[in-house]
Amino acid sequence: MPAASPPVPSSPDRGIGRGGRSRGFTLLEMLAVILLIGIAAAAVAVSVTQGLASARVAAASGELAAALRATRTQAIVHGNEHTFDVDTRANTYRADDGKVVRLPTGMRIGITSAKEDQVSATTGRIRFFPDGSSTGGHITLQRNQRQWRVNVSWLTGAVSVADVSGRK
Repeated sequence: MPAASPPVPSSPDRGIGRGGRSRGFTLLEMLAVILLIGIAAAAVAVSVTQGLASARVAAASGELAAALRATRTQAIVHGNEHTFDVDTRANTYRADDGKVVRLPTGMRIGITSAKEDQVSATTGRIRFFPDGSSTGGHITLQRNQRQWRVNVSWLTGAVSVADVSGRK
């Protein structure tokens, strides 16, 4: 018959290991773990913030492209010239004397258009004609290192959006 195992002590020193030391974590070990968790949380927060900024620029460029396409459509449907103005100082754009759209804080806008469509030192214009063509150009939206370009073809008036910030 095998020998019975020794009974488990029920004394208060049950959690104490060799040499009378407790087997728990030291304060220094706990602080190190908390510090590592804080560093990991900060890295995640930075990544999420950059992702949100990128999404804002992408959304703004999509809305800008949609406004340009709507202006081109209005020129075709109504059979007359329609304009799209960009104010680089105020960071705004406006289609055909319509509502002024202001970009989100921290975002910059720029325009490259025909010389005759430079309304002032800070305002440029793209014109759309009844046949769908335009004076062409491109509008750039930028926030930090993220940059998107909305291109307008002069021949067809087609609007396209491209990420030119070099990120994939």
